[in-house]
Amino acid sequence: MADLLNDTEIQERTSQLSGWRVEDKQLRCTRKFKDFIAAIAFVNKLVAPSEAAAHHPDIEISYNKVTLNLTTHDAGGLTEKDFALAQEISTLD
Repeated sequence: MADLLNDTEIQERTSQLSGWRVEDKQLRCTRKFKDFIAAIAFVNKLVAPSEAAAHHPDIEISYNKVTLNLTTHDAGGLTEKDFALAQEISTLD
């Protein structure tokens, strides 16, 4: 199981991510797209990096908005796995 990060580590890592915030022991990001088709295309781009990391975001889709939540459920909070995947997701269009 991955080790939980402490508050200082979480703040440091969050400051290095654009568009992500911490809420309730989760990293959260909302992206807005031109329409539903573009939003779904973005979600489809999440499959490969999530599978490669064996770590999967919780995903909410509302028409042209996609909200991602990352947390390491079995650890009970945020770990390095969450920040590594958030960093990779941040590079996707």
